[in-house]
Amino acid sequence: MPFIKQMNYTYDTLEIGQHFAMKRTLSMEEVRIFAQVTGDDNPIHVDYEYAQNTPFGKPIVHGVFLMGLVSKALGRDFPGHGSVAVSIETKFLRPVAVGEEVTIEIEVLEKLPRNQVKVRTAGYIVVRDRKKIAFDGSAVLIPPTE
Repeated sequence: MPFIKQMNYTYDTLEIGQHFAMKRTLSMEEVRIFAQVTGDDNPIHVDYEYAQNTPFGKPIVHGVFLMGLVSKALGRDFPGHGSVAVSIETKFLRPVAVGEEVTIEIEVLEKLPRNQVKVRTAGYIVVRDRKKIAFDGSAVLIPPTE
């Protein structure tokens, strides 16, 4: 993927309450590639037949894959290129099925010393026309300098 310069938010230009959202649907092919790269080939993620006999009824996306999308959003989209994650914490509250759309939201919570920023990171799915939280957490990061 080529480098595309986008708007970067620096420590000085970020404001508490500022937010970003993106939507993404992960295909079985992407989940299988992730499983191959990481070696996490748990059948709950990659085997339709196996997953049908679990409480989920279908394959689910790796939680760490979802966190990779959060990392991508922080480092590329908001605050932007050059951001460095210091910590990311999350709780997985409900599964995201393979092929299901997830909305990832980031919101600036606090400006910390040493040019660090605390943000909320959350992921939502829609279940029966209602927004349901799939994961919720926070991250501390150093935003880009320019």
